[in-house]
Amino acid sequence: MPMIDVYATAGTFADKRKLAVDLATAVKEIEKVPDIAMFRKNTAAFVHDLPAGDLANVDGDGDYVRVQVLTNAGALDRDKQLAVVERLTSIVASAAGDPALGKRTWVLLTEAAEGGWGLWGHAHTNAELVSAARAEIAGGSAS
Repeated sequence: MPMIDVYATAGTFADKRKLAVDLATAVKEIEKVPDIAMFRKNTAAFVHDLPAGDLANVDGDGDYVRVQVLTNAGALDRDKQLAVVERLTSIVASAAGDPALGKRTWVLLTEAAEGGWGLWGHAHTNAELVSAARAEIAGGSAS
């Protein structure tokens, strides 16, 4: 149930909603979690527009994109980490209509501390998240 934050200068993306859906869908698919409401409703992307001049590297270049993917602890093994970075970079470049943007896209993978994944007003451990998913699969309610 990753939370994805994208930061770019305003105007980089023509369709921010489609970008958000595409990024969330890609990470959900790479994680290979069951296709249940718990995961569909709680995997989301947020696209943040930065005013021109609010982003720069050491040389002053501001045509970069930063994507931060926050997951619960241990959600992405090494193969999934590689796949997430590659796929999200490609999606960002495509959404911007700039194939070269892939070389200017930073993807940061971050894990919430065990017990630090807040959902439904509760700080869940990984075991609690797994239990909630199993309950939903079995026909119970996860929320």
